[in-house]
Amino acid sequence: MTYSEAIRFLYDLRLFGAKFGLENTFKLAALTGNPHEGLRFIHVAGTNGKGSTCAMLESIYRAAGLRVGLFTSPHLVSFRERIQVNRQLISETDVVWLVSETKGLIETDWREPRGVAASFSLRDDRDATQPDLKVATTDVSHPTFFEVVTVMALRYFAEKKCDLVIWETGMGGRLDATNIVTPLASVITNIGFDHQQWLGDTLQKIAAEKAGIIKPGVPVVTAAAALEALEVIEETARTLNAPLVKEAHAPRLRTAMGTAELPLLGEHQKRNAALAIATVETLRDRIPVSDGAIRRGLETVQWPGRLQLVKTKSGQTVLLDGAHNAAGADALRDALEAYYPDAKPALILGVLEDKDWRHICQTLAPLAERIILAPVNSERSARPEALLEACPKANPDAQVVACPSLADALKQAAKDPFVIVTGSLYLVGEAMENLGISTVTASDERGLNEWGVGQNSKLETRAI
Repeated sequence: MTYSEAIRFLYDLRLFGAKFGLENTFKLAALTGNPHEGLRFIHVAGTNGKGSTCAMLESIYRAAGLRVGLFTSPHLVSFRERIQVNRQLISETDVVWLVSETKGLIETDWREPRGVAASFSLRDDRDATQPDLKVATTDVSHPTFFEVVTVMALRYFAEKKCDLVIWETGMGGRLDATNIVTPLASVITNIGFDHQQWLGDTLQKIAAEKAGIIKPGVPVVTAAAALEALEVIEETARTLNAPLVKEAHAPRLRTAMGTAELPLLGEHQKRNAALAIATVETLRDRIPVSDGAIRRGLETVQWPGRLQLVKTKSGQTVLLDGAHNAAGADALRDALEAYYPDAKPALILGVLEDKDWRHICQTLAPLAERIILAPVNSERSARPEALLEACPKANPDAQVVACPSLADALKQAAKDPFVIVTGSLYLVGEAMENLGISTVTASDERGLNEWGVGQNSKLETRAI
């Protein structure tokens, strides 16, 4: 098998859509020897800030001398970004090895009947407030893309003998494939509106899904602020006898950081840093970490595509930020007002159709002198023509144009001194490639982020 063939196999797994549930992941992990049972995890869920918090935790524990695995999604350019050890991307050779062996296991040992229509409930009967949703699929037996990749990551981290794995959920938490592990700590960054069609249409319902990563007796650390969401987390922790740490960020951040500067921009990143610090403090009796290691880790953390400032060869300043939902757009607006109060940048905006693109337009359009709309390279892209109606309502004075591609949008903005590219992490990844600033190359691997949706998906979620 070649690397391109391995990527092709992963692409083909998209045919099986997305499934909520842990049965497939437990079964596939068992076929590979249950690699997660010999590993230690910090499991991170939340609506926004999961990736940044994971990056900070990884950097801190690596600064403390540990060998640290990092599992995140989506990737910006290369699939290999999802699985890293000490911030080194998994090699193409190891991807081929893992895909080849996993493919063989599925073909020879996956003996459940296939092609049988079935459905199963997503509701946890302990909480009658959760939506009684059922997943209906024409093939419940075959593991999905995310289930396969989750077990691939577990095998890789075990093979590399990681001391600790920073483990990000894909979507939700309770029935997310990553939830087969029992971590040292569960971390919930915040609760906001996103993926409502999967997780529920209230903060309480969404919080119940995120709080599903809480395990009996395992400490949980959260920065969730919305009262209705926090009450759900508190009740879940109380029921499971899990010690709860509600992070109050300012004192911890000042103490651990000292005079150090956090390289990631934005007040929200300070909150993420404080959450990471609170998590490290909670686990200090099991994994000792000095204040110096915390400081070094936060000073050197890297997390591309999130308020990332880039200077092009022509001297243009480009700000890349994957503000893909309402809370992300609010954070970007706050950062621009704080760091660039007098700037009137060109805004290149592309949003996915299933996101709250109206709120994103209302929030970001007033900040720009001109707005250049581009489609996201995704089956789920909102049409630029739809945004073309929303943006002038939010900023009647701005020039607004729609382009057929991001490449065309970047050409349109070539002479603007300050450009923001935002609205989707997929768009940011494409921009990194177009601008030649990506640290990794890949051949059309961004489409793997579409594993759960689209016309080829055999999964749908609906109330039954």
